[in-house]
Amino acid sequence: MNFIVRKANQDDMSDVMSLIKELALFEKEPDEVEISQDELVKDGFGKKKSFKCFVAEFESKVVGMALFYPRYSTWKGNVLHLEDLIVTKKFRGKGIGYALFSEFIKYAYNKKVKRVQWVVLNWNDHAINFYKRNGGEILNDWRVTIMNKNSIKKFVKNESI
Repeated sequence: MNFIVRKANQDDMSDVMSLIKELALFEKEPDEVEISQDELVKDGFGKKKSFKCFVAEFESKVVGMALFYPRYSTWKGNVLHLEDLIVTKKFRGKGIGYALFSEFIKYAYNKKVKRVQWVVLNWNDHAINFYKRNGGEILNDWRVTIMNKNSIKKFVKNESI
């Protein structure tokens, strides 16, 4: 299969938005996507860039992406967080995911970060096996903790009383 992996540009954000929605559907959370294409453009290509993204392109169509951003670890220093790695369903199993992952890891290596990290759903055996095959270590003793927008608002309101 003849595809290319390249840095995303703002014109790719429509396709990236479609991939994000496809991933949310796959992860059984289609109603959780709140971001818009305009926000992706502003956050990725505006004055304050919040993320970087690589896309895979086949016949001038974006068919996959790896979106990541910098983090800081008090134990390690500069690290990168891979937020999403997705290949549209029709193009899975053709080496595109590996190519995107490889581009991300090479980027991290060239930036001399001390660690890369990401999360994977415990039922996504295909992704878990992919990451293990490629050197990823799945940690079982750490739990991801989140507060959604409503939880943050509730906390702030309760704290101010």
